[in-house]
Amino acid sequence: MLQDLTLSNISKFRVSEFILMGFPGIHAWQHWLSLPLALLYLLALTANILILVIIKQEATLHQPMYYFLGILAVVDMGLATTIMPKILAILWFSAKDISLPECFAQMYVIHCFVVMESGIFVCMAIDRYVAICRPLQYPSIVTDSFVVKATVVMALRSTLTTIPVPVMAAQRHYCSQNQIEHCLCSNLGVTHLSCDDRTINSIYQLFLAWTLMGSDLGLIFLSYSLILHLVLKLNSAEAASKALSTCTSHLILILFFYTIIVVISITHSAAMTVSLIPVLLNVLHNVIPPALNPMVYALKNKELRQGLYKYGVKLIFEILVLRQIFIIT
Repeated sequence: MLQDLTLSNISKFRVSEFILMGFPGIHAWQHWLSLPLALLYLLALTANILILVIIKQEATLHQPMYYFLGILAVVDMGLATTIMPKILAILWFSAKDISLPECFAQMYVIHCFVVMESGIFVCMAIDRYVAICRPLQYPSIVTDSFVVKATVVMALRSTLTTIPVPVMAAQRHYCSQNQIEHCLCSNLGVTHLSCDDRTINSIYQLFLAWTLMGSDLGLIFLSYSLILHLVLKLNSAEAASKALSTCTSHLILILFFYTIIVVISITHSAAMTVSLIPVLLNVLHNVIPPALNPMVYALKNKELRQGLYKYGVKLIFEILVLRQIFIIT
């Protein structure tokens, strides 16, 4: 009887929407963060669109390595666009409310894109391993068909393994608190508000972070260990330097991507109270890589650098011309 009454009360007071409060501890002046975040988002969109245009237009870049980079650009733009419009709406217009279906949908898409990005990093590591350690077999192994198949496999993996995250979160009962001390619908941030046991949600979140993405990191580490082992045996310092230079940009991005994931996972698993640093890291993890990935690759790759300069200057010129026409009219 008492259990039926409790369930009745939970159903009666179940919340219909969440309130995203933004950055905890700095609500009074968090709107000042909107400018750097908006600039990062604009940079992410512009740089990744330029990367896609360059890869499409330049025939010399029609290679598997650049195809993977193009796929990474699409994933990066999708990840940034999933969260940034809502964050800017919170900071600019105090549009903090979000319905439960929208929140769970955002939660799913974020996890899906993050896992997909991790998978693309694995594909890029395998591409570099074959190119450096098996150069004669590279044209027959890493073909256009390989790129398509690898992308489809990673897409299916990311879409299927992340389905339980929003499904289990939606099964929780939210009957009192509906204010989320965050800018986005993170799994543990949302389920922390539930009135019932959320252990299974935490376990599956850690499973994704440590097992699925941990295995990705292990494959990447193995690939680059084999590359380093081969490079150290080269007699030519110039050849060794050239081989490593093609991997440097990839390693920089991997280091940032997985380091932040580990920090966020440890923070949540330690059951710490919600604070500014984990929330800020979570937001930056979803917007800084999309903004920096094209820049890092362009700085380390001559063809991309030339293409970025060429089309970047052209884009700026067209914007200035349109601005002048607008002023005249």
